[in-house]
Amino acid sequence: MSLKLRKLIVPAAMAFAFASNAHAADDAVQMGAVLSLTGANATVGEDVRRAVALAVEKVNAQGGVMGKKFDVIVEDSGGNATTALNAARKLATVDKVPVVIGEYSSGITLPMAQYLVKEGVTHINIASTSVKVRDLGATSFNLIGLENLGNKFSAADAWALGYRNVALIAPNNAYGQGVAHGFREEFEKLGGKVATELLYTAGQSTYRRELQQASRSNPDAYIYTAYGQESAVLNREAFELGLRQKPWYAILLSMSLSDTPANIANGQLGMEVGSVQGANGKAYIDAFQAKYGQAPKTSYTGYAYDAVMLTAAAINKAKSTQPAAVQAALKDVGKNFAGVTGPISFDADRQRIDPPYAKLKYDGKVVPR
Repeated sequence: MSLKLRKLIVPAAMAFAFASNAHAADDAVQMGAVLSLTGANATVGEDVRRAVALAVEKVNAQGGVMGKKFDVIVEDSGGNATTALNAARKLATVDKVPVVIGEYSSGITLPMAQYLVKEGVTHINIASTSVKVRDLGATSFNLIGLENLGNKFSAADAWALGYRNVALIAPNNAYGQGVAHGFREEFEKLGGKVATELLYTAGQSTYRRELQQASRSNPDAYIYTAYGQESAVLNREAFELGLRQKPWYAILLSMSLSDTPANIANGQLGMEVGSVQGANGKAYIDAFQAKYGQAPKTSYTGYAYDAVMLTAAAINKAKSTQPAAVQAALKDVGKNFAGVTGPISFDADRQRIDPPYAKLKYDGKVVPR
């Protein structure tokens, strides 16, 4: 082939490929997701990404959305608020998706969701528990129990387990501060005492000094919450320091133990946002197991799955991908939606009514108590 002919053919082929891809995108109905696929929460993020992919398969097996193929554009936040915001901006302005789900950490979700709300794009919260989620605005929906409910549940559970004088350990961010304040308030109402409250700085290679400081109050038990990889360091060092001779109770157990080896995690108790429920939940777990060869590692996968299925149902009902139309349909679909995490109904502020919680333990894996 002559050089001149090659110069003519290659650009033409590239233009054809671009046109084909653009046409394929036009033929698909898309939504977006921002997940922590790298960074400290990568284990949870990958678990959730798998759930999203499973939901997409289910929707397409049922005929897609508005007669077209359905897809979720997944962007990686890297566990960073700026990266998450840039990802949301790309989804809203370049991909022009009507709905974005995510993120995971409240400190990342809040600024990302605030941007989406400002742009009129629908946001669905699937994992963040800060009470500030409730105030995000009229285009944000929430599927998960927030800290006010979670703190009340965990404090009552810890009290029922016989803990009276505890050390509390949490990350020094929006999520951890909310847990520390809320748990103390609820636990003290019951007559308990938080002898030591330790808010740690994330990203450290060791937390020995902080753990030794917490142990000086000689607590009945350690109440803690931490993200996967940081929690693995905390748990290993607590084990090495002999602090596991006292009970350890994790707020959001599957998150806190997602990267901790089983021999160190075994015996821990905790609570969690409720995972799957009923026949729909069992079918979801069976499908996840069949596709990936293992059950979900965290409770958040069911919420992501439900968010994708809700979105597909809302777009089908609206017969439109215009955000305002999808939001109106979400309110209608969300009156008694049969999710894998149980029945989903939204209140007037687009918050889930009666979100589920569970009492758990770690026995080789996270299991019900």
